Amino acid sequence: MSSEMQKILVTRSRIDSSAVDLLKENGFECVFSPPYAKPEEVVETAKNNNVCAIMVSQGKITDAVIKASGSVQVIAKHGSGVNNINLAAAEKIGIPVYRAAGANARAVAEHAIALIIALRKSLPYLDEATKGGNWLKGSFIGKDFADTKLGLIGFGAIGREVAGMAMALGMKVSAFDPALLANGGAACPEGVEAVADMDAIATKCDVISLHCPLVPATKHLVNRAFLEKMPSHGAIVNTARGGMIDEDALAEALEKGVIAGAGVDSFEQEPPAADSKLFKAPNLIVTPHAAGLTPGAERNMATMAARFIIDHFEGREINPAFLATSAALGGLQE
Repeated sequence: MSSEMQKILVTRSRIDSSAVDLLKENGFECVFSPPYAKPEEVVETAKNNNVCAIMVSQGKITDAVIKASGSVQVIAKHGSGVNNINLAAAEKIGIPVYRAAGANARAVAEHAIALIIALRKSLPYLDEATKGGNWLKGSFIGKDFADTKLGLIGFGAIGREVAGMAMALGMKVSAFDPALLANGGAACPEGVEAVADMDAIATKCDVISLHCPLVPATKHLVNRAFLEKMPSHGAIVNTARGGMIDEDALAEALEKGVIAGAGVDSFEQEPPAADSKLFKAPNLIVTPHAAGLTPGAERNMATMAARFIIDHFEGREINPAFLATSAALGGLQE
């Protein structure tokens, strides 16, 4: 490798210092792009710095961004979701895209469990009532965790972490994921029931938590029809990708009492509009796609993504399980 530092475009304002140091030790300098910068601005940053790689976090990595410098050889996702990367465009010119799948699994699972607990214990409702002078001690009856039916849609690294935590709280966990049904359900861990279709999750669970990638098949997976199948006391949690929920349908379901509550960490448009219809709905907890933003997860994601870049340039073999393909994960279409 040349003694001159090669530049990596990082599409966020910072990454964990351990990853910056690791890259520097291996001859790479980080060039940071503001979070959610417009693609044309990112194009200029990439071009002006002749970047050789992109570490992706926030914002869209379009075909134009990928081609801007003419020197990009590898793309690494600071996290697991790749719906903001044009995978097909990268594949067309032979640029591999790797994702730090599982690096933030524990942190995201903890966030999901926090939302599940808050909703199951009716905290949004109780908080609003108490602050409004409505003292409900004489009439309110809460819910137990024991025997709560938790349904997971998607059962990768995060879903498995959620299942373990939920079972420790006494919840009964079922999961829908085609991979679980392979080999007669042998891939399903003890204590988790693998179900054959999502209707079993929608109709029978007290709380549903989403943990699958956003691909064409999961776009608006949670729509009016899905929500109407849920029990009226049910709640839904999304710490995965925003596009899986039809937000207008969710707002309507909360307003009409079709379901009892929702916890949402990711949105179809990020950041969402301040006047979003969803934000006016009752019994809703929202967070700014922050589930994976803990010190441990930040360090894991950044160093894993950095290692992908270093290993690619050093010619080391990278586990193909971390390679993101358009056939499997879709990706951005612009």
